[in-house]
Amino acid sequence: MSSPGDKLGYDGLRLDRTGQAEAFDAIGDRYEEAFPHKEGQIESAEWLIASLPAGSRVLDLGCGTGVPTARQLAEADLRVVGVDLSDTMVALTRKNVPGGEFHCADLADLRPGGPLDLGRFDGVTAFFALLMLPRAEIPPALRTVHHLLVPGGLLALSMVEADVDDFSIPFIGSTIRVSGYLREELREVVETAGFDIVDESSYSYAPAVADVAPEVQIFLRCRRRPDGS
Repeated sequence: MSSPGDKLGYDGLRLDRTGQAEAFDAIGDRYEEAFPHKEGQIESAEWLIASLPAGSRVLDLGCGTGVPTARQLAEADLRVVGVDLSDTMVALTRKNVPGGEFHCADLADLRPGGPLDLGRFDGVTAFFALLMLPRAEIPPALRTVHHLLVPGGLLALSMVEADVDDFSIPFIGSTIRVSGYLREELREVVETAGFDIVDESSYSYAPAVADVAPEVQIFLRCRRRPDGS
């Protein structure tokens, strides 16, 4: 008998997070100093806020420090639940967004049959969260998001445009591993996971620290299709 994880494509994958959480534990609130401008992220969260009624449940994947997204959602009277792999980031989010519910967990923990059952959501934000996964895990992660959303639920997603897979880079005094796609391939991966892309935008971004290269950020605003479509 197949497991729920097998249906999403997790079975057989070796989930390697070596050094990822530790890097963000070390970075802490210096992340906000390195990335002070988040126009694309703010605009995508505003789209989600405008599209959902007050009281809707929204999951913030890779919630980081909680600024700006979790705080923005909470201030709009949405019920915010956040997940991050870093204990330090979760502690900062709980301080910055005291009205939310935040967990230190892996996105893979949220899959059907996984150790953390948070229920269903009307919206999900995943701003650069998938960037931290090897490419082999990104389709299962998106199918997990599809599972977490109610039919017709909304996903605000961002990635850095790059043709890389689990590639080590210097990052704010630490080292992390990142993956990315070129734009058309990213669209294909998202649509194959069961989402319709209703809008998109991109930004050229230069972080405020020397060891992080300028990047092109892609923002996709998506709607979950019904199961099986």
